[in-house]
This record gives sequence, C-alpha cells and structure tokens, in this order.
Amino acid sequence: MKKIIIALAFLTVATYTTNLSAYCATSAKAPTKAPAKTQAQQAQVINTTSLAIVQNPNKYLNKTVKMQATFDKFSTLGLDYKKAFRDSTKYIGILIQRDDVANHIVPLSEMKLFLKKELAEKHVNLDTGDKIEITAKVFSTALNDPWLDVENLVVIKKIAVDKQDK
Repeated sequence: MKKIIIALAFLTVATYTTNLSAYCATSAKAPTKAPAKTQAQQAQVINTTSLAIVQNPNKYLNKTVKMQATFDKFSTLGLDYKKAFRDSTKYIGILIQRDDVANHIVPLSEMKLFLKKELAEKHVNLDTGDKIEITAKVFSTALNDPWLDVENLVVIKKIAVDKQDK
C-alpha cells in the first residue's frame, strides 16, 4: 500500500511539474504583433462622399470609408464628448468644407473627424483649401452625426498660398 501511495504522489508531482513547465513556456512567449491588413480587409473600404456619410451615418457605423475633401481647419470640436469620447490630450479634430456650397467656405461641422496627434503632426502644413483624401472608421453616430477616426490622410493637391499673407 505504501508503494502505491508513493507512486501516486510521485506521479502527481511529475504531472504538476510538466504542466507548470508547459504553462511557463507558453506564457513567456513575446506578444505577437497584429497582422498587417489583408487584401480582404483593404477591400472592405467604402469609397463615398462626406455628404453621403452625413445624410445616413448609421449606414456607415463601424465601417471604414474613403473620401476626398477640401481641408478647412484643425479644430477641437467634439473632443472629450462623453458619448463619443476622444481625449483632447491624444487627438485633434479637423473640419472639412461642405461640397454642396460653391460661393462660400462653409465647414461640414456635422462630421467629427479625429486624428491622433502623431498623425496630425505630419500634416501641420495643411492650409484651408488643400484637397485631401481621408481613410477613416466611423466609430459613433452620437447626436445622429458621424464621428470618425482618421486612419490615413493624403494631401492630393496643395493650394497656392500667398507667402505675404502669412
């Protein structure tokens, strides 16, 4: 009987040690990086217009969209709003111009566009009137307005700025 108890105790310790070693080996692995976007994920980008998103924000909720727009200005509009929170210490907003107004510069304030400050710092030379292409994800429709995280911003065309005005 003593031999059986000793054998069981030894088997239990051996099993525990093996399981502990396996656990330590798997948990000690370095965290893996998120995989790069696949072609299928890139194909899920919806080409649209800013006004289409504003007219039906729920249609684009949780989707990635691409649009061309005219840059208006950097802004703090919508930052720190609790129902669609983006921290003003980490993000900056931008306003784009309305496409449906020709004779005046009118910002599309219904659309809240947010850039991480690191991305915004790469585009500090944007001027009112620059043509841009935005890839963004619609993360909220609070207040029935679209709230977007800008993932990529490309300057398509810089406007000629009179250096004397600056």
